[in-house]
Amino acid sequence: MKMRTLSVLLVMLLTAAALLTGCGNDSKSKEGTKDKTSLPTIGIVQIVEHPSLDTIRENILKQLEEKGFVDGKTVKIDYKNAQNDTNNLKTICQSFSANNYDLIIAIATPSAQAALGETTSIPIVFSAVTDPVGAGLVDSMENPGGNITGTSDTVSAKKIMDLALQMTPDIKTLGAIYSTGEPNSVSVMKELKEYAETKGIKIVEATIMNSSEIQQAAQSLVGKVDAVFSPIDNTVATAMPTIVDVLNKAKLPYYVAADSMVADGGLATDGVNYVALGKATGTMAAKVLNGADTATIPVQVMSDTQIYINKKTAEEIGLKIPAEILEKATDLSE
Repeated sequence: MKMRTLSVLLVMLLTAAALLTGCGNDSKSKEGTKDKTSLPTIGIVQIVEHPSLDTIRENILKQLEEKGFVDGKTVKIDYKNAQNDTNNLKTICQSFSANNYDLIIAIATPSAQAALGETTSIPIVFSAVTDPVGAGLVDSMENPGGNITGTSDTVSAKKIMDLALQMTPDIKTLGAIYSTGEPNSVSVMKELKEYAETKGIKIVEATIMNSSEIQQAAQSLVGKVDAVFSPIDNTVATAMPTIVDVLNKAKLPYYVAADSMVADGGLATDGVNYVALGKATGTMAAKVLNGADTATIPVQVMSDTQIYINKKTAEEIGLKIPAEILEKATDLSE
């Protein structure tokens, strides 16, 4: 009887131990997992705030809403601005990756590069990247091949300079203000130099590393050039009023690469519509959220461009815009 009692007790102890072990394992398996009842989270990272990039972001959000992804209702959106600081970019993207966000939307080339540097598993959709292949983001425009794809604002230096020579045909020496630290700008400048060589135009560069050098760069071109050009450059875009003030006083035409830069005082461009670019990016982001594979979604290039002018700037520098350009251009001076 005593032996039987001991056997029963032993079985009971073993059963209890097994139950406790099972509970312990269940608790461990749940640790660190994502709450399946929580909303999908989108991290949006923007290198800096200026009109072009802000327009893109605003229209990404509008398009996402149209596709059913509404912040606070069907998704959670975490927007971060890096204030043109690469260290901030890295920290932001590390946070997105560590929190295992469902999608990262990266606005501008440095943002996309920082995001891809922190994750190869979270889907990334970029916007406003002029040369995605050259920036090391995708294998090719047709087959990105990884966890990243997006929309390109490829700028045609040739188109802009063809417009410039229509408006101011006597350009012999062209100034160029841009940041050597931005891949977008370097890519466009390469095309500009090739174009200038075919036209016999001399390029005088005034390169910058940060916005504090903008005024000096603009002033260094006064008296040396017939006109000035800037690509889509985030550092330049944040300081447009400073450049415009210097160049307008010197009566120098200033050709730029973005509609927002014309709105901020640049004379003219033949460029991308950033509202359309933002909407295209939002549509792509919605596809990815619905399960599409970034590796097989081709990078979308915004090939349709439009002529934008600033009549107020033209008046200030004493330039008469040809009638054939006025007929097809959009005035952004108001």
